[in-house]
Amino acid sequence: MATETRAIKNKRPREDNKKVEEPQKIKKKRKVAENDVCQHQKKAKILSKEKKPHLSTAVFGKDCKISYDQLYQFLKYSTLGKHHCASQSSWCHIHHQRCLAGVAVAVLRDVGQLHFYRFYMQFRYLRKTFRQRFSLPPVSGDFMEKLCGAGAKIRQRVDKQARAKEPIIQKYGEKRHGLTSYLLTPKEMCLHDYPQADDDSCSHFVHTGCNSPATDSSPLFGLDCEMCLTSKGSELTRISVVDASGRCIMNELVKPKLPISDYLTSYSGITKELLLPVTTTLADIQGRLKRLLPADAVLVGHSLNFDLRALEMVHPRVIDTSLLFARKDGKRFKLKFLAEAVLGKKIQQEDGQGHDPTEDARCALELAQYFIGQGPKKVAELNLEIKLLEQRNAPKQKNRVQKHVQNPTQCLLDILHSMGQKTLLLGGPHEAPSSNCQNHLDPLNKHIFQRALDKIPRASFSLIQFDLDSKLVTSDLTAEMCSKMRAKLVDLLTVYAGPFGQDVCLKSLKRTFKKYGHVQSIRFITETAEPHICTQYEVLEAAQLAMGSLNGTVVEGSLIKVQRPVTELTLDCEGLVKELESDPENEGVVYLAGLRKMEKETDLQEKLSYLTDLSSVFQPRDPSTGKKRNYCFLKFPTARSATSALKTIEEQAARGSRLRGRRALTPTGLQQWISRGTQNDSKLAAPRPHPDFSVKQCSALEQDLKKAIKALDHQIEELYQRLPDHTLCVILLPGTDRLSEPLPGLSLLGIKGEDTACSSS
Repeated sequence: MATETRAIKNKRPREDNKKVEEPQKIKKKRKVAENDVCQHQKKAKILSKEKKPHLSTAVFGKDCKISYDQLYQFLKYSTLGKHHCASQSSWCHIHHQRCLAGVAVAVLRDVGQLHFYRFYMQFRYLRKTFRQRFSLPPVSGDFMEKLCGAGAKIRQRVDKQARAKEPIIQKYGEKRHGLTSYLLTPKEMCLHDYPQADDDSCSHFVHTGCNSPATDSSPLFGLDCEMCLTSKGSELTRISVVDASGRCIMNELVKPKLPISDYLTSYSGITKELLLPVTTTLADIQGRLKRLLPADAVLVGHSLNFDLRALEMVHPRVIDTSLLFARKDGKRFKLKFLAEAVLGKKIQQEDGQGHDPTEDARCALELAQYFIGQGPKKVAELNLEIKLLEQRNAPKQKNRVQKHVQNPTQCLLDILHSMGQKTLLLGGPHEAPSSNCQNHLDPLNKHIFQRALDKIPRASFSLIQFDLDSKLVTSDLTAEMCSKMRAKLVDLLTVYAGPFGQDVCLKSLKRTFKKYGHVQSIRFITETAEPHICTQYEVLEAAQLAMGSLNGTVVEGSLIKVQRPVTELTLDCEGLVKELESDPENEGVVYLAGLRKMEKETDLQEKLSYLTDLSSVFQPRDPSTGKKRNYCFLKFPTARSATSALKTIEEQAARGSRLRGRRALTPTGLQQWISRGTQNDSKLAAPRPHPDFSVKQCSALEQDLKKAIKALDHQIEELYQRLPDHTLCVILLPGTDRLSEPLPGLSLLGIKGEDTACSSS
């Protein structure tokens, strides 16, 4: 019985076949699963190699403007992934960041949006290769510091500010000259309000009697005055004169004629008690000066026109150190700053005792002597603009260092070095130019370019900086370019139409022409035998659409011709329009006119819902009133979907719809540039160059600049070809803020080998 029981117990587990076989099946499945995992891992590795990184962006229209901080964070994420607190950018998304082969940044310094659109045809490769473009403010030095560290920032700032000394070089050249070369001309004296003998307001002024012509050996005399306020205005209270050796030969207090309302003690150092025993008058000082100064004397001072007016004297030969150390845009250095930066002297200490006129006169004299002795080139090499900037930022930098002394910020290059990545930094004044450069390229650029061709493929992060020739980065040339650019835009946005009947109504014509876009202005042309009209649109698409739709049609009972003005600037208009139409940035974008201005965005989206694959809509607004325009831009994922949508719009128009459409022509950056120009002036007013800047000189420099731009475009093309596939390439046109009109920048992004279909949002 027991035996049977044991037998039954032994047999019971076998009665349930599942329980007996389950361990074996599970074991087999595990083996298969492990094999599958290995196979999947191998497939994953293969698939990961096949994954291609690409960019996508959802921003459109006015949102395509970014900051340098946003660009830095984008570069940080592209190189580090999610390490070091790097995060994906919302304005431009990198897909498969881990599959990037590297990152290459090319900086074309002092080049900005103005250059890109002014020399659009010369930037052949850049505009055809990079479809992702974002507007930037004028260049930020902090951006380069974050990328390359403080040393790179210093190199950039030194180089930038060295070029900022061009006003001195342009005015005096580089060679040393005698003192007569630095005398103010009669025209300059008049411009800067110096007393003149033929000025009616100075008829009672006394002439110093120094009528002999000045030579390079004429004696210099430093002069400085202190004034107080009376009912007359500023009156002389103290005068100091020093000779060429710095010896004080006059230091006198002067009693004003009228009662003093303000002694200006904090500046002049004059008090009521100090002037109480003084009996010397202005006439006494005038007589002493006439006897003291030789016939060929040259007076030196800082803003000397105020001193001479306080003295009520006319002197024909002066050196004004506030103008001698020339700056851009008519700015002037203060005497206190020049004394410390050039001579290493500290003057005008804030002790409440006022200025010492003898010290100021001697300092102005020594500054003039330094300039004459060293020459303009040496003065330019002092980098005074940098020193001034450092002086102003010193308190901020000191506080910043104190706050972060325990946690210094690493630049991107330092972070990459610490992770063992190979980096490349080329460009800047520290680079040695090649000695065998014989073409039109700048030797330094050529040297950098040759080194980059060899080294850039082997670096995971590369930063290459190119410079324009300093003669091509001036306020005058930029103003002339800006003026021509805006004049060309006016011509491109303008259409002439006619002839019309004598009784035609301008209001009725405006209704007809504004169907194609916002009309900036419309007017009758009276010079023609039959009435014609001149219409200026806000965007290029509107002018192009009006010409294509209305030319050769009957409007208001008249068969009209619609055309652009024929000028030197519009001779290449047809070619330019074709290039704009094929611009990668305009790929997938459609211009749509005929909207009702009061439509809400939700209503507009619903109204356009019949358009397949519509990604986003950008409807511009009036910059002054904020009201919506009667046109918009539609963005589609691909050029094919845009073509399909445009066909649908045309079919709807044939059925009576008021909406009109065509391919977009205006890149986002250019649209914003036009908006800035039209915000305050419908005629796109632009700054004008200095009157002495001749047309011939401008034409020659602009041709040189055009060649330089074309050369840079070719260099970028060659560098891009050397990059490994799947390399993120960033072309930075940073603009500049050191000219009379700040130039916004532009950033062009692209990944070599990326599929343009994938890169759409």
